[in-house]
Amino acid sequence: MTESPESRSGDVSGVEIVLDHVSKTYSGQKTPAVADVSMTIPAGEIVVFVGPSGSGKTTTMRMINRLIEPTSGRITIGGRDALSLDANKLRQSIGYAIQQGGLFPHMTVAQNIAVVPKLLKWDKQRIADRVAELLDMVGLDADQFAHRYPRQLSGGQQQRVGVARALAADPPVLLMDEPFGAVDPITRGLLQDELMQLQEELRKTIVFVTHDFSEAVKLGDRIAVLGEQSRILQYDTPEAILANPANDTVAGFVGQGASLQQLNLKRVRDVDIEDRPTAREDEPVSDFAARIDDWGVILDNRDRPVRWTDRAHLAGATSLRNVGLPLGEMVTTSSTLQDALEAILAERNASTVVTGTRGRYAGVVTIETLIDAIRSMRDEHRGDPPIAEAGLVANPVETPAATDGPGR
Repeated sequence: MTESPESRSGDVSGVEIVLDHVSKTYSGQKTPAVADVSMTIPAGEIVVFVGPSGSGKTTTMRMINRLIEPTSGRITIGGRDALSLDANKLRQSIGYAIQQGGLFPHMTVAQNIAVVPKLLKWDKQRIADRVAELLDMVGLDADQFAHRYPRQLSGGQQQRVGVARALAADPPVLLMDEPFGAVDPITRGLLQDELMQLQEELRKTIVFVTHDFSEAVKLGDRIAVLGEQSRILQYDTPEAILANPANDTVAGFVGQGASLQQLNLKRVRDVDIEDRPTAREDEPVSDFAARIDDWGVILDNRDRPVRWTDRAHLAGATSLRNVGLPLGEMVTTSSTLQDALEAILAERNASTVVTGTRGRYAGVVTIETLIDAIRSMRDEHRGDPPIAEAGLVANPVETPAATDGPGR
């Protein structure tokens, strides 16, 4: 089950958004692009708008910060009528992230992040501290990245900077318009995980637009399935939509893989995470070797996992800085069980390393743990098609050997 925002640690910093009979008709058109949308977006939740191209989901989202002015209706943000506020000040109080980050190419990373704080007339030291804090928050080293230009970044790095810029002034609301649509699938999965990790810490109100229903299931506390003119076909939790699609159109979004989608509802933090011996790179080799029974994880000076090692690697080594082998795909505590399964199978390992807040080591999840979780989910959904029929082996004879990475 998706963890409710109320059960997460930390205070809610987001605010409630209410759309009350909101419509948008463009000049010269008789048919509205958005017709009579009413919904409440709870404070501190991720609400995902999902629908086909042309359904008006981006138009609906942009009316929240008045990048597009509604023709009729009312929008309140934290109880305040958005139309009664100065439009520029409203936008400065709402974070906005789009595909490829939307970064200014002539500005450095630090300058991009500092745009809104400068408009708000923050002093230079406060801006510099905030830039460093946000780069750390999105997993980029300030010394290495602050003075680079967008062209010197990968797609994933650009997107991380785009999220950092959106969060720069600590807004209560974050609007995200298909932000991960232009990156490769592996990077997209990592960015999704990082967003969920940030949300656990920040508890913003996030409105996220996508056409990918799997992404909606993975990220959303609630999903609004939109049809033509942004008409709400169903607005509910991912679990409720998967279990009971409101109509044939919603069922078409869910597709035939509803049982497989259940793996996107359960998080790595919901299952047993095992511990392994760890050591920082500056610790003595002999101390680490004495604690290793099979294999262990080497951490950097910020407790982020960098390599795995075993007794054979440590034999004769004088330092932990260059010993061991790089870790393969990792997951976070916010990753789904689907992510964890793919990480394990991609590397042909019996386990995968798990990270927590700011990329710090959290433990290891094993294939046996995932199999137990899948069996439990299968028992909970006896009426659904078996998970094995969706392409998963729910009852393997034996676990593949860990030939090129850490085993159990």
